[in-house]
Amino acid sequence: MTVVLVLVGGALGAVLRYLTDLFVPSRHGSVFPWATFIVNAAGSLILGVTAGAVAAMDGPEWVLTMVGVGVCGAMTTFSTFGYETVRLLEEGFVLPAALNVSASVTVAMTVYVGGWALMTGLT
Repeated sequence: MTVVLVLVGGALGAVLRYLTDLFVPSRHGSVFPWATFIVNAAGSLILGVTAGAVAAMDGPEWVLTMVGVGVCGAMTTFSTFGYETVRLLEEGFVLPAALNVSASVTVAMTVYVGGWALMTGLT
């Protein structure tokens, strides 16, 4: 059953990632990897909200498995984040590379904690 939950969540996450990759770059002429930044931030928020909700409501663990491992695991990407950061550096875009690293980590952690706090009542 767990594999099916991950499979279903992963299918949804992969489609969301694909659609973001199609939509976002066509709207920006920037070297900054906006699509990866957006999916990683959105995935962190979704995971924070889901984990917080499961914890606060003593919810079923299968929800966290399907959403956290499945959806967020397929939607977010650390490998592409690393690849795009190195690509920026190789092409001489040092400032965008540094901004990608600092903003990605800061935003991902902030929205995760914010989502958790929102669902658990922490302030």
